[in-house]
Amino acid sequence: MADDAFTEMGPVDYLVVEFPGNRMTGEGLPLLIDLVDRGIIRILDFAFVRKDTDGTVTAMELADFDGDGTLDLAVFQGASSGLVGADDLGEAAGVIEPGNSAGVLVYENTWAGPFAAALRRGGARLVASGRVPVQDLLRSLDELDQLDQLDRSDTGTHAA
Repeated sequence: MADDAFTEMGPVDYLVVEFPGNRMTGEGLPLLIDLVDRGIIRILDFAFVRKDTDGTVTAMELADFDGDGTLDLAVFQGASSGLVGADDLGEAAGVIEPGNSAGVLVYENTWAGPFAAALRRGGARLVASGRVPVQDLLRSLDELDQLDQLDRSDTGTHAA
């Protein structure tokens, strides 16, 4: 059965990260490599797309993005499962501004694999999943803090 190879897999997520002005500094790459090295994630696919100012979309190869003469993402060369296709890159380009580029990363959350496998063995199945954007979380916490301050001022109590 083809599913046997995937029974121990963790959840798979994707990210589309926009680089304004096509400026890729590589600052996050060591952290990404560390996540892979520690077995927290496994990269399934990694691709780049550029959207020119006229709206033309171009898939980009792993290359020397900063012009220093070395392949910036050589460690990820071959990290291509084929999961990210031309349609996916087109969709990624649709969410970035003209004149910018984006990295598309598909990864397995290997840290969650044993937990997910145990749930599947027990007959459980994932029926919903999602992400809470950090900005939304911070806004909600600020709103709760403001409500808490109002409640304290209404009751005359003050936090120590």
